Amino acid sequence: MRAVEAATTPLLPADYLDLFAPLRSGADLRGRIVSVHAETADAATIVIRPGADWAGHVPGQYIRVGIDVDGVRQWRAYSLTHGPRADGHISITVKAVPDGKVSNHLVHHAVPGTLVHLEQATGDFVLPDDLSSRKLLFVTAGSGVTPVIGMLRNLFPVTDEGVLMRGFETPRSSAPQPPTGGTRGSAAPQPPTDETRGSSAPQPLTDETRGSSAPQPPTEGTRGSAAPQPPTEGTDITVVHVAPSEPDSIFIRNLRELDEAGAINLVARYDDEHGVLDVSDLAGLVPDLVERTTYACGPGGLLDALGKHHEERGLELFTEQFRPVTVAAGEGGTVTLEKSGVSVELDGSTTILDAAEEAGVLMPSGCRMGICMGCVLPMREGAVRDLRNGEITTATPGETNAGGVSIQTCISAPAGPCHIDH
Repeated sequence: MRAVEAATTPLLPADYLDLFAPLRSGADLRGRIVSVHAETADAATIVIRPGADWAGHVPGQYIRVGIDVDGVRQWRAYSLTHGPRADGHISITVKAVPDGKVSNHLVHHAVPGTLVHLEQATGDFVLPDDLSSRKLLFVTAGSGVTPVIGMLRNLFPVTDEGVLMRGFETPRSSAPQPPTGGTRGSAAPQPPTDETRGSSAPQPLTDETRGSSAPQPPTEGTRGSAAPQPPTEGTDITVVHVAPSEPDSIFIRNLRELDEAGAINLVARYDDEHGVLDVSDLAGLVPDLVERTTYACGPGGLLDALGKHHEERGLELFTEQFRPVTVAAGEGGTVTLEKSGVSVELDGSTTILDAAEEAGVLMPSGCRMGICMGCVLPMREGAVRDLRNGEITTATPGETNAGGVSIQTCISAPAGPCHIDH
């Protein structure tokens, strides 16, 4: 092996294997994009075949995805929007946020065949093992529906014939109906209108939903996948889903399909039609609110209000928050060397290496020209600018790689506050 390594230096044998089998067991965990499906004008579902070492996930969990954008590897976290699939693939659904470098790239430019870097699934926003006779409320806003749709698709797989109930029985007539006009797709008798006709018309199933239920031979990617949750007789689920407008409502067709099949009771709220949801109105939308355990995912403002509302009433609440990734790049800033306990204030033209050494910190270094990579250190948070070409590299806690983003301190200056692991 040493002889092989000597012959291939500076690359290692593994580097060559990565060219031919990047998803093999033992390699860094990666995935290959299989397909991209538009969900709304600014949201898309990315279906990924994960590498052989994918360990599986529980519906509701999220993964960190690393993708190269303009030559810089960026990491972001996205919820998995399916339970474990029979074909071994995983899926995320991304909503493009204003100025979002990664989200806009994935929604508008991702193509099948692209390799992405992955981390194993994590997160505790998951349902308990035993749901028998439980009454649940899901409150979702915008892309906050993504972990919830993963839970629902796992509980109620979709086939070409419709929602597979798997022994689940909740008579529609027993589900409480909100006394407002906010419910769409309700099975309660309604006079036919253009709106209800539109909501109840058969919807074509996407390739993605077909893929979730079609029998598939076992693949490497299915090894280690969590077993689908068992049918849950007696569980009663209401979903209050909030979106800016109906066309902006991600997964609304899936939610309506589940509602029409009697699997859930859907309360759809659109800001342009019903106004912004006031959580004090929740008891009116969900008459038996006090009997339900609430799972909520959405913007911080909604979750904060919901947290206060439920705390005052002693109601059980589990939340998952998504936030746009915004690291504002500027000129200069405070550089914190965490292990050394040193902070230095820099302009936008002095390198981090020079400033740290001037402050008395022993730093790794080499050619000091950005060639030998002898000065590379992990940046855990912040933004730096490459003084050779002006490119910005950012690191956001919770979004980028947990170990930080590698930067070359000899050619990098701060582009805002940044924290270096040194």
